[in-house]
Order: sequence, then structure tokens, then C-alpha cells
Amino acid sequence: MKKVGVLALQGDFAAHGAALERAGAETVFVRERSQFADLDGLVIPGGESTTMLKLLHHDELFEALMEFGRRKPVFGTCAGAILLASDVSHPAQESLGLMDLSVERNGYGRQIDSRVAEIDPDPDFAKRTAPGKLEAVFIRAPIIRRTGSGAKVLARYAGDPVLVEQGPHLVATFHPELTADLRVHELFLQKL
Repeated sequence: MKKVGVLALQGDFAAHGAALERAGAETVFVRERSQFADLDGLVIPGGESTTMLKLLHHDELFEALMEFGRRKPVFGTCAGAILLASDVSHPAQESLGLMDLSVERNGYGRQIDSRVAEIDPDPDFAKRTAPGKLEAVFIRAPIIRRTGSGAKVLARYAGDPVLVEQGPHLVATFHPELTADLRVHELFLQKL
């Protein structure tokens, strides 16, 4: 059984842990550097990216997380997608730079503009998981404004990429952990 860490500093890390376990992984809630050593992959949940950055630096996890991501798969949702990007705007902030993406924070608006939508994933996503629409929960979601040449868009909403993979890494600007659909987590587990 693959062992997947869920960064447990902020955000709904418990929902990710439950989804990963339902998808067949063993989960570990990561709060210390030493916990990275035994993991096959890591999930960075949603939350508030500025607060997460402060906590990563305060707990001396930023460099360890960056090093882990150079060797093993990382999946970021919402704020996690912001942290994985190479370029962050609105406002600019530091990131891990593990994926060649430009991300605009809170691109869809404020909390009141949050929404649930049904999206059609790319046929490649359906081949690797199962066919059917994805329920996408957007909460103060970022918008991916640019994807680099090595990035593959697996789903779009209103024309913008919302599920993107690059090499071993995966990002979603929505919250798959808040639905009963396990396909996005299952896709990540295929990368381990």
C-alpha cells in the first residue's frame, strides 16, 4: 500500500486523508520534516496560501518540501496549486516552483463568488480513471493563467485550466476532496 502524506498545517487536510484512504492509500498527516522520509507522495490541501507559506517557513518545512517535490509526486489543490506554481500573481508571492504554471490568486473572486460546477475532463483523464463529468467545488479559487510546454491540461472550467499535470505532479484549482468522486485522487495515486 502506498503511503501518502497530507500537509497538515492548515486547510481541510482531514478530507484529503479520508479520500486517499477510500482510494486505497495509507495516509500520514505531515507536520514535521522527518515525516517526508517514508512517503511515496504528498498532497498540499487548500487553505490560505500566504498563511501556509508562513507556517512552512516557521516550521522549517519549505526547503524540505521543495526537495521532496524534486524527487516524488506532489498534488496541490487550490492553495496547494498556488504553492506548486512557478509564478504567482494578485499579489505576487513566493512558491515552490515545482510546476511551470502562472497562477492568479482568488481569480474567480471572493468567498461569496465560490461555486460548484460540473466539468468535462479531457478524454485522457477518462481513459486513466473512468468517464463522466467531474463535480468541481471552487472556493476562492485561483485561476491558472499560463501552462508551460511540459504541462498537460486535464480539465477546464470557463475556458481556464483547472486540473493540470506535469511529470509526477498534479494540481487542481478546485476541491476534489469535498466530493464523493475519487477519480482525481486515484489519478494521483497512479503517479506513485
